[in-house]
Amino acid sequence: VQLQASGGGRVQPGGSLRLSCAASGSIFSINAMGWYRQAPGKHREWITHITDRGYRNYADSVKGRFTISRDKDKNTVYLQMNDLQLADTAVYFCNAEMISTTEPGPNMYWGQGTLVTVSS
Repeated sequence: VQLQASGGGRVQPGGSLRLSCAASGSIFSINAMGWYRQAPGKHREWITHITDRGYRNYADSVKGRFTISRDKDKNTVYLQMNDLQLADTAVYFCNAEMISTTEPGPNMYWGQGTLVTVSS
């Protein structure tokens, strides 16, 4: 089972980006999916997650600007990021709590990270 994140890049303050993270492999089921980020010199922080029933929760730092969504048919989670600020510069990681067909679970899986740089 693996997670593949994409969509990072460089954007000016006030701009938007959309991240994607697709799960693949021997998946039996996916519970929650979410996003974390790690800014330079800082610890990794949780920013949002979405449950299998569609319940969403956000960190205060991104509430009202970021939107998480999920396509269950594609095993993919998205992060729409609007009004990006300098403080949003970070490596963004997706994660998912999944049950694999090949090992006991559920377990938490992580994507490889995608860099988002906000600069003028």
